[in-house]
Amino acid sequence: MEPFVLQKVENGCELFFIKHWMDQAIGLTVGFTSRLGGVSKKEFGSLNCGLHVMDVPEDVIKNRSRLAEALNMKLEDCTYAEQVHGNEVQVVTRQLAGAGVDSREGAIQAKDAFITNEPGLFLHALFADCVPLLFFDPVQRAVGLAHAGWKGTVLQIARKTLEAMESQYGTKAADVLAAIGPSIHSCCYEVDENVISQIVQTMDELGIENKNDDKSAWIYENKDNGKYNLSLQQMNRQIMIKAGILPSHIEISSLCTSCRTDLFFSHRKEGGKTGRMAAWIGLHE
Repeated sequence: MEPFVLQKVENGCELFFIKHWMDQAIGLTVGFTSRLGGVSKKEFGSLNCGLHVMDVPEDVIKNRSRLAEALNMKLEDCTYAEQVHGNEVQVVTRQLAGAGVDSREGAIQAKDAFITNEPGLFLHALFADCVPLLFFDPVQRAVGLAHAGWKGTVLQIARKTLEAMESQYGTKAADVLAAIGPSIHSCCYEVDENVISQIVQTMDELGIENKNDDKSAWIYENKDNGKYNLSLQQMNRQIMIKAGILPSHIEISSLCTSCRTDLFFSHRKEGGKTGRMAAWIGLHE
């Protein structure tokens, strides 16, 4: 069953919620935006949340404000970052509330993963094909969010995020719920030998096998033309399992951002001229 459920909220934003997590955990809000329900124009239409894509900044800030309103948050309690396809984790405390909400200069710099256990703080990260990784520890009431393109995946950002939660909050991997959000799937994600060689190196380091009886769970498939179809979703799932998260606690969205440009922005499908979705997670006070 698809874990991300689309809902149109009162102010017009169309958002994907992990509803069954939210139903089980008082105060938790978690999900992923669509491209629908904002004020941006043309290729950024309409709920673009990225300030770095040459959209009108005032429109982006208005979209972020609409998102916060839709989620019953104050914009100044949210955080945004300048992501760099790395694996560094930022511990988010009250001092960072409002970081990057209205400017790139004020954003959390050069980080791709974020964790907090402070109620009233809401983590955001931006996507347009890369993989959103969401973490919730219901025992310690801590949350995490990571941005995993192929580079972050090779750098095991999923494991780094979990280790940071363990170090900071006493999280136990076996307690963690994890979700892999809407992103480009192997049907549309073709890569070359340079990328796949680095994926294979990480697989070898972790003892991850590529193929099994379930072809849908393969990490990559050789197309015999020097190209490969790569599933970053399955690769990140295996990294999570190796880090100690229970397989039954990991959910993967079936939604492909490249296949569904009616719902999502896709950097690859739309030739780089497009907006960004936001993933979010946090705990209301």
